[in-house]
Amino acid sequence: MDLSWSHQHLTRRRTLAAATGLAAGALLRPGPALAAAAQYTNPVIWQDFADIDIMRVGDTYYASASTMHYSPGAPVLRSYDLVNWEIAGHAVPVLDFGAKYDLNGARGYVRGIWASSLAYRPSNRTFYWLGQIDFARTYVYTATAVEGPWSRLTTISTPYYDAGLLVDTDDTLYVAYGNTTISVAQLSPDGRNQIRTQEVFRTPSSVGTLEGARFYKINGQYYIFLTRPANGQYILKSSSGPFGPYTMRQVLLDLRGPIPGGGVPHQGGLVRTQSGAWYYMAFVDAYPGGRMPALAPVTWTADGWPVVQLVNGAWGTTYPSPAVPAPPRQVTPMTGVDTFDGTSLKPRWEWNHNPDNTKWSVGDGLTLRTATVTHDLYWARNTLTHRIQGPTSTATAQLDHSAMRDGDRAGLALLRDSSAWIGLKRDGGATRVVMVTGLTMDGNWNTTGTGTEIASAPVSGSRIWLRANADIRPGAPRPGTFSYSTDGITFTRLGPAFSMGNDWRFFMGYRFALFNHATLALGGAVRVTRFEVSTP
Repeated sequence: MDLSWSHQHLTRRRTLAAATGLAAGALLRPGPALAAAAQYTNPVIWQDFADIDIMRVGDTYYASASTMHYSPGAPVLRSYDLVNWEIAGHAVPVLDFGAKYDLNGARGYVRGIWASSLAYRPSNRTFYWLGQIDFARTYVYTATAVEGPWSRLTTISTPYYDAGLLVDTDDTLYVAYGNTTISVAQLSPDGRNQIRTQEVFRTPSSVGTLEGARFYKINGQYYIFLTRPANGQYILKSSSGPFGPYTMRQVLLDLRGPIPGGGVPHQGGLVRTQSGAWYYMAFVDAYPGGRMPALAPVTWTADGWPVVQLVNGAWGTTYPSPAVPAPPRQVTPMTGVDTFDGTSLKPRWEWNHNPDNTKWSVGDGLTLRTATVTHDLYWARNTLTHRIQGPTSTATAQLDHSAMRDGDRAGLALLRDSSAWIGLKRDGGATRVVMVTGLTMDGNWNTTGTGTEIASAPVSGSRIWLRANADIRPGAPRPGTFSYSTDGITFTRLGPAFSMGNDWRFFMGYRFALFNHATLALGGAVRVTRFEVSTP
């Protein structure tokens, strides 16, 4: 096939409530034959993976996503059927872009890994990740396997905002990027330098903002796939080469999505199966949980434009499953039990900012030694996060707290710009289990509330089970509840329900988070012997 292997702007307009101007493709009405076929259900991943770049290498599909201030960054997902996905690794091993990503005198909330690009170069059998950081410069990482190790290939002084990387059929590397004004850059053959950049398209004022570029060569034509946040998708096409000129066509606008209460599917990528069928994987704004990947089949017009196949005028909740070869194995579930065996964390885990690697270990459970003296969880290093599984799920952590010291705070949080937690306070040699709410940030991500204890109970012994239940169905603030157990069997509710907000501006959705920080002095520790995310 002639397809190379191939963010968010903080002022983006939100038009999720709009219900007019539908402009997407042909209707797909399931008939008896389709009804009998195997089907998949959207969202294909009900976890927070946004700004998707997707590709196929041989019989394997890969996708990347934004992670903002979480570390490691830029997860790489893997699938054999476009429907069942696992987290294979991370393209950015550490956010070594400045002290703020270490929570060292500054913070990197809502910075870091925005919309970036993932590509594969057959000539050297290498995966490439490319993304800009802090509007300052662009970084390129490479690996010969998505599990890693990934290493930095180069730093480019031009910040390629919301970039899409294209490996052309002649092995030339091109990057499409920009917000409203779209440019194309050509990289040197080794991918280390920019040798040319040129504006190729200026978005008409009638359309507004276009960003989130994905760059393709299909049947000799060059395409730049662009999103209008957060309710539209457009495509540019050139028959004259990667530098244009380009003409524009609307792919979808104000399209009803597959998640009740959620937004319009947008900002993703196109991928072709082994049999030649095309699919579009987008994300759906679905706060408080985040942005969830959804998949729809695509056909092409005779003159070379993509058309999303709809069900009753909307992005389908179900479609026939892609016709692909039988997978070589089952993918690793994104939920379930983790006992923190082995020598490294499973790829489903990401830290809130870079961790202090001298203060944690795995093997015999997860040991979190206090790494920060603070009363503010948002400043505490070594807070370990796990995406919440939608529409509802429960996280249960078993903790050994025998090594806590006076002033230490350890527990399980529902973490975002407004947070709450259940956990342990050790003061004066006594330990209590508490529920704390009122951890808040303002719109500049400065702390406005460090939390208020609203329920507590005394505990004895050295073990406790902490549980958080999260409802992340979109469309309204949703409840999160907390409970604890001293035997792992009978759980006692602690505190009132916590309202998880559905504002979009933090971008990342709520996460389960394990933490341990000091308020007096370092030296204490907790050990998480078991962690489980389960669904009803």
